[in-house]
Amino acid sequence: MKIALIGITGRVGSRVADELIKRGHQVTGIARNPADVNAQPGLTIQQGDATDPETLTPLLTGHDAVVSATRFVSTDARPLLAAVKNAGVPRLLVVGGAGSLLVAPGKLLIDTPEFPDAYKPEARAGVVFLDTLRQEKVLNWTFLSPSALFEPGERTGTFRVGDDHLLADEEGKSWISMEDYAIALADEIETPKHSRRRFTVGY
Repeated sequence: MKIALIGITGRVGSRVADELIKRGHQVTGIARNPADVNAQPGLTIQQGDATDPETLTPLLTGHDAVVSATRFVSTDARPLLAAVKNAGVPRLLVVGGAGSLLVAPGKLLIDTPEFPDAYKPEARAGVVFLDTLRQEKVLNWTFLSPSALFEPGERTGTFRVGDDHLLADEEGKSWISMEDYAIALADEIETPKHSRRRFTVGY
C-alpha cells in the first residue's frame, strides 16, 4: 500500500513509518522540515503542512491511506479532513491521545485529578479533534488512543485492544510502548476493524 504519514519526525510518527516500511509498504513522509528525516528504502520525503489543505492535497493524492501523527494543539481537524477528501484518499488514521478515554461513565481521563496540567492543552485539543471526526459522515476515519503512559520501549507484539475506555492491568497501570502502538496502527491499516470510530491499545 501507499501511505502518506504526516508528522513523521515525531517519536510516534517515526516508529509508525518504520513499522510500515518493515511490512513492505511505500511511505510518503510529510514534514515541515524534511531535513530532519533520515532517508531509507521505501520512504519518500515531502515538505508539507497539515494546516494548509491547498498545498497538502497534492501531496496526499494517489495514496491508499493517510496517517496523521501531529500534535493536536497545532492541527485543526477540518483543514486536514478537507485535504484528505480533496485528494481522493479513502482513509484517515489519527494518532490519538489518552486524555479522551473514559475512566468511568461520562468521565474522561483528562478530567481526573491525577492528569498532569502540562498535558491538558494537548489533551483538550485531542478531545475537540475526536469530536470533529465523529461528525464526519463521508471519510472513513480511525482514531487510535494509546494508554495513559506512552513512551518508547520494546516491540513485543503482545497487547490488548479496547474501545473508548482506558485499559489498565491488574495493578492499575495503563501503558503501551510506542513500538507496540505502531504495530496496532499498522494492523488497522492492513485489516480495518474500527471504521469511523476510536479504539485503544494497552497491556
